[in-house]
Amino acid sequence: MPNAKVLAEKKTIVEQLTEKIKNATAGVIVDYRGITVAEDTALRRECRENDVHYAVVKNTLLRFAFDNTGLGDLDGLLNGTTSLALGSDPVTPARIMADTAKKLDGKFEIKGGFMDGKPVDLNTINALAAIPPLPILRAQALGTMLAPITGLAVVLNQIAEKKGGGDTAEAAPAAE
Repeated sequence: MPNAKVLAEKKTIVEQLTEKIKNATAGVIVDYRGITVAEDTALRRECRENDVHYAVVKNTLLRFAFDNTGLGDLDGLLNGTTSLALGSDPVTPARIMADTAKKLDGKFEIKGGFMDGKPVDLNTINALAAIPPLPILRAQALGTMLAPITGLAVVLNQIAEKKGGGDTAEAAPAAE
């Protein structure tokens, strides 16, 4: 039987993990078996740059944390090597983990995840991963709003050129 100090440390880890899961909008559970140190370092750097918390977690501790947060349905995914990516944005952790899984073909596998306190399947995670990053979405929305205005400006310019109403400053002789 483990001593009291070890049990207290594990209890603290479970409490911290429970709090992080409660505060996260979404999380992705991953099997990271077979990735190299360089690949892991690159993944962790990308996670830090995008405000995603990524950590390797013992299955037993994660099981307790999931049970504390009402995500006990995910317990079946907790076997083998397990890491967890958490984020306040539901798209970012899914996108980073899916991109890494594609790059590392077979060595890095998404097991499942959760969003807004409810378990989600692999199809949902892949659908979230397909959503472009927020700056690209903003640019697309702005482009969509500007398209009618830009089209109107082009049409008015063509009408003005057709009627010979180009720049009158060039057509008029200079008065001296």
